[in-house]
Amino acid sequence: MTRPLVSVRDLRVTLGGRPVLVGVDADLARGKITALIGLNGSGKTTLLRALVREYPSRGDIRFHCGHDHTHPTPEHIGYVPQKLALDARLPLTVRDFLALALSRRPLFFGIPKAVTDKIRKQLTRVGMTDHVDTPVEGLSGGQLQRVLLALALEPQPELLLLDEPAAGIDFKDQQKFYDLIAELNRSTGVTVLLVSHELSMVSRYAHHVLCLRDGAIQCQGTPHEILTPGVLAQTFGTDMQQFLHHHAH
Repeated sequence: MTRPLVSVRDLRVTLGGRPVLVGVDADLARGKITALIGLNGSGKTTLLRALVREYPSRGDIRFHCGHDHTHPTPEHIGYVPQKLALDARLPLTVRDFLALALSRRPLFFGIPKAVTDKIRKQLTRVGMTDHVDTPVEGLSGGQLQRVLLALALEPQPELLLLDEPAAGIDFKDQQKFYDLIAELNRSTGVTVLLVSHELSMVSRYAHHVLCLRDGAIQCQGTPHEILTPGVLAQTFGTDMQQFLHHHAH
C-alpha cells in the first residue's frame, strides 16, 4: 500500500468546552481525492482547521512528505473556505485581491511585474484570466471560488483542503469546478481533502470517502462501497432521507 501523505490518529478537538472531534483516525492517500461527508455539526470544518493548526488539538497529525508541518505554510497546504466575507465598500479587482495576498507591500506602491505575472499564471490555471480586472464583489459564486482556488494553488501545495467549495453554486458550475479540481489532481498530483454535501459529485470525483459522525470516523471506503443506503444510514441516521432530498440534485 502506498504511504499516505497525511495520517491522523486519535485526533481530539474541544471548542468552548465542548468536544467536537473525539478521536479521529484517518489516512489521506497521496495524490488522491478524499471526500469528507457528514451532517452539519459533525466536525468536518473543525477537522480541516485542525490540519492547518488553526485549532488546538490532541492526538497525532503526521505529514509524510519530508517537510516540517509543525507550522504549515502556504507552499505546503492550500485552503479554500466555504465562504469568504468581503467588504463591498472596498473596490478591489481580482488583480488587487490576489496582489494583496501575494505581495508584502501596499497596493498604492504598485504591483510588481513578478507578482502580476504570477497572478496571470494562477488565473490561467483556473480559467479566470478574463476576469483579472473584474471587481471581486461582481463575481459570481463560482467565479469567486475559482479565484480563491488560484490563491490556494500558489505556489504548489502538497495538500489542498476544500471546505464545501461549490456550496451555493448552481449545478452546472459545480460540475465545472469539480472538473477543475480533478484535472489539477491528475496534472499536478496534489492530494485533495474536500468536504461536500453533494453526493453525486463525491461519487463521480472522489477516490476515497470518509464518513464523519459525532466527531469520529464512522465508516470509510471507495464511493462504490460508501454511497449505498445502508452505509449512508450509519453516517446520517434518521436524517438520511431529509439529507438526500436536499442534496440529490
